[in-house]
Amino acid sequence: MFKHAVAAAVTATLALASGSVLADTVGATFQVKMTIVKSCSVTAGSTSDISLGTSVLPTATNQTGNNTISVTCSKTTPYTVGLLPSSTNGGTTDGTGAMSSVANAATNTDKVPYALYSNAGNSTVWGNTTGTGANVVGGSGTGAAITHTVYAKNTNANFTPDSYADTVTVTVTY
Repeated sequence: MFKHAVAAAVTATLALASGSVLADTVGATFQVKMTIVKSCSVTAGSTSDISLGTSVLPTATNQTGNNTISVTCSKTTPYTVGLLPSSTNGGTTDGTGAMSSVANAATNTDKVPYALYSNAGNSTVWGNTTGTGANVVGGSGTGAAITHTVYAKNTNANFTPDSYADTVTVTVTY
């Protein structure tokens, strides 16, 4: 019996010793990579339309309205938001434009002037310029939507009774 116990112990020792030899390791590494590029998106449209209401003379001047534009840019991406009224109606890069007749453009050639502003007091014109300056609106991306309020004001409503509108192009430069 003792022989069998010794033989079993020797066999177990050899098995453990050979297991140690098989337990050596070799390794390698790899990287997980990703490139994030700067990007921006903007939301404006029918839900962001600005209504200056219904005008009744003689109190129809300086009517105001506002709404928001949402800009989503990748984290730390600097951007500017430009607003350009339709050049068809005499719009300029300085934030001034004119509304034309919606239904009677062939017979009603009146153009109702308006201006776009970045503040509720309607003193800072919001134009279509980039970089820095008085009429530039911008920010730095956070990865979440940042809202900017745009204000509009008409200065004269002594025109042919009609419904008037203009299209403003929103451009985000980043």
